[in-house]
Amino acid sequence: MEKEKVANSVSREASSHDGGCGCGCANHAGADGMPECMPDEELLYDLADLFKVFGDTTRIKILYALMGQQRCVADIAELIGATQSAVSHQLRTLKQARLVKFQRDGKNVIYSLSDDHVHTMIAQGMSHICE
Repeated sequence: MEKEKVANSVSREASSHDGGCGCGCANHAGADGMPECMPDEELLYDLADLFKVFGDTTRIKILYALMGQQRCVADIAELIGATQSAVSHQLRTLKQARLVKFQRDGKNVIYSLSDDHVHTMIAQGMSHICE
């Protein structure tokens, strides 16, 4: 519960950028471009966990498959060349990390990226390694 309060507080403060969010963004950097203060240890731990989710090629393929459109497990599996079981397993991890969301359509479950931040992270990562 406390973790949610901190995350919600950081989210609200980050969106307002009043200097107290602790997010380490450029808006809070000092004259030398370095962050003025270190974010809370728990937030850094959560950030490290988020980046660990990107450490699996199958999960990256799934995120790429969802960048263009919503898809069901069978479509994702066919597109990335994996079994439906493997895709379902990785989707569970992606849901826990709040990188994908789902909605039911009758018997089908349709997956999509959670928000534009996920798309941006993948695109920025690809841009970085292609430089």
